[in-house]
Amino acid sequence: MLRRALIAALALLAAAPALAAEEKKGAPKDIGQYVDLSPVALPVVVDGKLVNYVFVSVRVLLSTSANTAKLREREPYFRDALVRAGHRTPFTSAKDYTSVDEAKLQAAMMREAVAIAGSKDIKSVSILNQAPKRRMAPPRAAGPRGGSEIRP
Repeated sequence: MLRRALIAALALLAAAPALAAEEKKGAPKDIGQYVDLSPVALPVVVDGKLVNYVFVSVRVLLSTSANTAKLREREPYFRDALVRAGHRTPFTSAKDYTSVDEAKLQAAMMREAVAIAGSKDIKSVSILNQAPKRRMAPPRAAGPRGGSEIRP
């Protein structure tokens, strides 16, 4: 008798994780109020010449009243708007050719996100990551006689 009770108790203990997993499957997932864009390659253009690409990951933060699932389906539209804005007016940093000007990018992406989703759904835009295609030295400042002159 004791042996049967022990076997039944062990069987219940073994089945408990499976029952807990089934309960979790039915519960809705807690999703954050944001849309993460896939990394986008933005050009760095200096004097009309392409010198580098910077791969940028952007997060569009949504308001609490936004329909997150609906706006996550629009991620390709956000990404397309970012690519178009980056090629129309490159977000080239004046100090560094391995990063983009974050303030310009955030302002342009905020305008585009509001146009796509509406002003009541968008809270802000943040840059998660920047990765340059090539590592480059910062631009040299032109001296008093110009930067193209050969000096001894």
